[in-house]
Amino acid sequence: MLLVHYLEDSRAHRILWLLEELGVEYEIKTYKRGQDMSAPDSLKKIHPLGKSPVIEDDGTIIAESAAIVEYLIDKYGADSGLRPAPGTDAALRYRYWLHYSEGSAMPILVMKLVFQKIPEQGPKLARPLLKAISNGVMKKLTDPQLKTHGAFWEAELQRDGWFAGKDFTAADIMMSFPVEVGMERIPFDQRPQALLDYLVAIHARPAYRHALQRGGAYRYGGNPIS
Repeated sequence: MLLVHYLEDSRAHRILWLLEELGVEYEIKTYKRGQDMSAPDSLKKIHPLGKSPVIEDDGTIIAESAAIVEYLIDKYGADSGLRPAPGTDAALRYRYWLHYSEGSAMPILVMKLVFQKIPEQGPKLARPLLKAISNGVMKKLTDPQLKTHGAFWEAELQRDGWFAGKDFTAADIMMSFPVEVGMERIPFDQRPQALLDYLVAIHARPAYRHALQRGGAYRYGGNPIS
């Protein structure tokens, strides 16, 4: 049976969600984060980088979220409707958002998290200075970029309600994590209604909720900001 190596409270939730949407049977091996929120070394026994998600299927190990999604759709979801028909505008949008989620969105979101964490990692007496430096960098560097990304998402969802067209696809599964995280880290200039509607829609999907039940705690799986 397909096995998901699942790091608790992580973007690996998306793979469980996709498997639930596809109706594929799977097992989970859960890994606990350390006190510093890092993944345990035991994940390196599965894949050299020690990252999650990783899946094992018929003796094959696949890492990287988008690569896993493409593998699962190819093998189990060709007729699922979770990938648009080839040659369509929706197919181009689908491919873009599938890879944009990790290639463009997550690096800047992670960068902001790093700067948010810097002050608490330094000596106690230096923390006020480190906080001032971190806040300055975020104001000048990360926040302007994040606002640009957030406005881009909002405009895209205002078109059709989903990222790849009028229908829900696996691109929406991939974009769920950046959007969920972005609601905490992006200083929006105005209420992002399309993004909020999108979060309500994905959180209401039965497969999303089933994945939460199977995977356990996931801090971004609650209701979006009202």
